[in-house]
Amino acid sequence: MTFFSNLSSLFAQPTKSAKKPKKALKRPRPSRFQGNKNQKPTIPTKKTESTTASNDLVTNHQLQTQAKEIIREAKAKAREIIVEAKSEALSIHAQAEAKSRKLMRSLEEQQRSLDKKLDRIDLRLEQLDQREQKLKDQAKELEEQRLKVKDLRTQLIEKLEEVAGLTREEAKDKLLESIKQKATKEMAQIIKQKEEEAREAADEKAKEIIIEAMKYGATDYVPEYTISVVQLPNEETKGKIIGKSGRNIHAFERVTGVDVDLDASPTEVRLSSFDPVRREIARIALERLIKDGRIQPARIEEVVGKVKKEIDKTIYEAGKKLCHEVGVYNLHPDLVKLLGRFKYRFSYGQNLIAHTLEETRIGMKIASELGLDVETVKLGCLLHDIGKVADEAEGSHVELGVKIAKKYGLPQGVIDAIAQHHEDEPFSGPEQMAVYIADAISGARPGARYENYDEYVARLTKLEEIATKHNEVKQAYAIQAGREIRVLLKPEKTKDEDVVVLSQKIKEEIQNTLTYPGTVTVTVIRETRAKDVAK
Repeated sequence: MTFFSNLSSLFAQPTKSAKKPKKALKRPRPSRFQGNKNQKPTIPTKKTESTTASNDLVTNHQLQTQAKEIIREAKAKAREIIVEAKSEALSIHAQAEAKSRKLMRSLEEQQRSLDKKLDRIDLRLEQLDQREQKLKDQAKELEEQRLKVKDLRTQLIEKLEEVAGLTREEAKDKLLESIKQKATKEMAQIIKQKEEEAREAADEKAKEIIIEAMKYGATDYVPEYTISVVQLPNEETKGKIIGKSGRNIHAFERVTGVDVDLDASPTEVRLSSFDPVRREIARIALERLIKDGRIQPARIEEVVGKVKKEIDKTIYEAGKKLCHEVGVYNLHPDLVKLLGRFKYRFSYGQNLIAHTLEETRIGMKIASELGLDVETVKLGCLLHDIGKVADEAEGSHVELGVKIAKKYGLPQGVIDAIAQHHEDEPFSGPEQMAVYIADAISGARPGARYENYDEYVARLTKLEEIATKHNEVKQAYAIQAGREIRVLLKPEKTKDEDVVVLSQKIKEEIQNTLTYPGTVTVTVIRETRAKDVAK
């Protein structure tokens, strides 16, 4: 850049100075007419002409002097530019030579490295060729030895056949037969021994499994018994509950769906309903109304509505907690809500959440010990009593539970476990039997359930009395804790058609006269027997 800028400045200066002489050479041309029109033109004299000529000579001399100076300066600057250009050219040349030498050294090093690698590759290829040749020689030797061994084996077999008088196949069959007989005898002895050991250890092992399962299933869950009695602070509160013309109590019974009994005691109110959830909603709502003091139809509806929402949330949380306790996740929300109803459901004094939690843990332990499908047993135990909290009322809790399980697409093994946990159907597999055993352990252990003994005996006795009061009945037995009544008819006094008629009559009498949990199955049997003795 320095070189070209110097050149541009060199050629720019003479151009400016060259224009100046042209301006100096211009002389004004005298006008023909100057001054007044009447004035005559001045005629130049000789003196004036000589003066003008001398001025022109001086001007030309100055111009020549300036031109020479400009030329000298231009030459000097040109020499400087040439020197700088040569210096820059030498510097560029030196740098190019340095780079060239560096590249040459790098190329030489790379060439030496490649030569070394090629030498190593050649050496490796030579070694591989030698190894390959060696392997070929060894394979050839092995093939020769194999052929020799084969010939020797053939010779030995021929000699053995000649000595034994048997062919190879005949000798093989005899040897296998001998081994088979010996093995069969030993197997029979082992099987017999193991069977005896199993019989001796079966009872002890079964006890160990059941005890271990019961220990594993022990739960610290404290059931919350639903209280059906509300204490009153004074007798005046009872009047507020009744209201004018009984409007408050009627509104309360209509909204909650429970019956309110005020005659039991002056300071208490009894709430009765077949639905424990309704009874719990009514109890909490009534306690809040008594505490608030504002008991009127509008306030009753408002408080009962709030309590219902709270109970729904409590039920869902209880079901969710139960599922998480046994390790069941991603269950349908409707099933979780149904399980939450166990919180307010009791069977012979045993809270269903406590019973389900205990049974599920026992069933999981039994399934784990016996190598069964733990997931099927777990879900079967968790949902086996789901029919007890179903919205439908028709059918036993087993039938309703099966409907619910099918509705939500549960596996067939779980459906079978629900259907068979009271032996209503034959067991379809060991998992279903494990659910039945776990239910029996949890429900039948001492202290798990309670019922007034006198009422229990009276109910069973009443069942048998209803059946035996018919003249055609020979015997009647209340079995399965009052869930079934089995009736035996006198065959000589009845016909086959009487079986259906009598079962219908007994069923209607039981429905009209008895109060019982769940359902009662009526089974009527008529049979004819003939007996004789050959002498």
